[in-house]
Amino acid sequence: MNEEQHREQRRARVVLVDDHRMFRTGVQAEIGNTAETGVEVVGEAADVDQAVTVITATRPDVVLLDVHLPGGGGVEVLRRSAALMADPERPVRFLALSVSDAAEDVIGVIRGGARGYVTKTITGADLVRAVFRVAEGDAVFSPRLAGFVLDAFASTDAPPVDEDLDRLTQREREVLRLIARGYAYKEIAKQLFISVKTVESHVSAVLRKLQLSNRHELTRWATARRLV
Repeated sequence: MNEEQHREQRRARVVLVDDHRMFRTGVQAEIGNTAETGVEVVGEAADVDQAVTVITATRPDVVLLDVHLPGGGGVEVLRRSAALMADPERPVRFLALSVSDAAEDVIGVIRGGARGYVTKTITGADLVRAVFRVAEGDAVFSPRLAGFVLDAFASTDAPPVDEDLDRLTQREREVLRLIARGYAYKEIAKQLFISVKTVESHVSAVLRKLQLSNRHELTRWATARRLV
């Protein structure tokens, strides 16, 4: 069988989960020409609730999942999709596709059950290859990110879970990291495409969950955990 015939036989049904519509449109344009790529985009979602609904309804082969989503982040989608991932007949597999290359983001979604993690700098052709590899049960990582996972799961002297950090949502972690780097609320709001009031709410939630009093304590806390 030549490569063209093999491509014609392969099909992967995919759901795109990302809160930026223009990015979803771009991915659809890159990989969604089924006759050319073998990938069929069967659904899209912009937040956690939409994602769970669409994934449950369509039962795709692969979900391309952003890490940072309204409603609890990619890890919440994974948590609520555990039964679908465990289906012995038709498991739904997840490939994280994110702008973030932070170690805790990578490790968080892999612990949650994702089969791989690639960054949004990936080319369309490489993304198609990654989709098929994940659909076939392989694990796929952007080269630098594989090291995070190997270190996290191979190390016996590091705690597997940071319980304090796990109390925070993905968005709260993102705000925490930017606060610790010295960003003003207005700058954080602009970078994350949210309002200043929403930033303030996230900071208040982080301080409450971590039992800290101010952003200076928060910065020390984040620095001690090498999150900055």
